[in-house]
Amino acid sequence: MPEIRVLIVDDDPLVRSALSHFVSRDPEITVIGQAETGLEAISRVERDHPDVVMMDVQMPEMNGIEATAAISARWPEVRILAVTTLDGSDTVLPMLSAGASGYMLKDSTAESIVTGVREVYSGASSLSPRIASMLVKHVRDAGPSPSERAESLEALTEREAEVLERLAEGMSNAEIAQALIVSEGTVKAHLGRIMSKWHVRDRVQILVTAAQAGLVDFR
Repeated sequence: MPEIRVLIVDDDPLVRSALSHFVSRDPEITVIGQAETGLEAISRVERDHPDVVMMDVQMPEMNGIEATAAISARWPEVRILAVTTLDGSDTVLPMLSAGASGYMLKDSTAESIVTGVREVYSGASSLSPRIASMLVKHVRDAGPSPSERAESLEALTEREAEVLERLAEGMSNAEIAQALIVSEGTVKAHLGRIMSKWHVRDRVQILVTAAQAGLVDFR
């Protein structure tokens, strides 16, 4: 696997140090820099082009939501993983809508944080079932009715629907593959076709779209 170049953005130097320590223990992850504000994060991304940005939400000058939106618009290939203490809907939904591919809490285990970096780098997402459930509730509360949204989506095959169902249960690609008795590559291919059909870019957006259309329930 190629080197994963990570930028850590947090206004607390102790948190930056701890996160750097956690992810640097993985031999395939290199922390290429740190930033303490959203504005500094944008400058570092422009200069260093990291693969993954670990982004806090509450910061001076420019918060993580604004910085995520700016980075996603200018450098869509850069993946953003929110790492924060905030788990309210007024933070989760805007952060994901701004372009974050994952959302993790700072009290997550070191192993979970490393996994989150790897998942967003690979084009997947890192979203806990609790955060996903909150997201679903809010996207369902707004916009057209689920039936209207469902009618506008290209239909999924039976196997794609099975993959979607397991994705909504919070399963990783490997876990989905094991449950359906197929290869992990096959699961990735099914997810890729769902993204193509629904014109979305990652697993988070698959879940958002499916939730809006009333196609999934979260356990």
